[in-house]
Amino acid sequence: MEFKQWYMEYKIHKNRPGLLGDIASLLGMLEVNILTINGVENRTRGMLLQTNDDEKIEILGRMLQKVDNITVLKLREPKLVDILAVRHGRYIERDSDDRKTFRFTRDELGLLVDFLGEVFKREGNQVIGLRGMPRVGKTESIIAGSVCSNKRWTFVSSTLLRQTVRSQLSEEEMTPNNIFIIDGIVSTIRSNEKHHALLQEIMAMPSTKVIEHPDIFVRESAFEYSDFDYIIELRNTPDEEISYESLTMGFNDF
Repeated sequence: MEFKQWYMEYKIHKNRPGLLGDIASLLGMLEVNILTINGVENRTRGMLLQTNDDEKIEILGRMLQKVDNITVLKLREPKLVDILAVRHGRYIERDSDDRKTFRFTRDELGLLVDFLGEVFKREGNQVIGLRGMPRVGKTESIIAGSVCSNKRWTFVSSTLLRQTVRSQLSEEEMTPNNIFIIDGIVSTIRSNEKHHALLQEIMAMPSTKVIEHPDIFVRESAFEYSDFDYIIELRNTPDEEISYESLTMGFNDF
């Protein structure tokens, strides 16, 4: 049987000396490897484990139920949020109603870049929406995430340096392995027919597309929220309101 990874998270009720050592010894006896370990949000500890025997994980879970001072909260094959929680020591905030919406603040750019990097590594069709006010770090995070995933990025539309509205891409750029960056306002409110045709072609490709200002993109095009795999919100502060009125006002004049 091949080696598989597992995520285990447990809550510590009383952090007595030697508690971690006892759990590590138990894992050692079962020949379960600890790949990564970190404190996750206060009195909770997360571990990324590896074993080639699923039954050992079942035995581990049953044995840890008998250990005083801890409660096992999660014992499962790791999700992306689990891997990042172990790396960074905290969970990414998610919308309680819409589980594909993830929230970040500007002081969490490192966590956001790591999140995007892991998502970008995946092959196939992915559509990611990125909400946020100007100069909060949206485009920079996408580029940094592309670098982390060892992928090339291509601007289809952007306002990063000056307004970019592409009407065609080179053969080298039109590869599914590229990360396509699209400004939802520029592409829908200030674009021409050639750009629109290119956009349709890119959206149909089995590739990763990141759309800044996804709400405007949905409002002004035939695409829907159901077309998005992830929606990311980036704010300067947790209570900042993301408003599109000031962003679209200048474009509506054209």
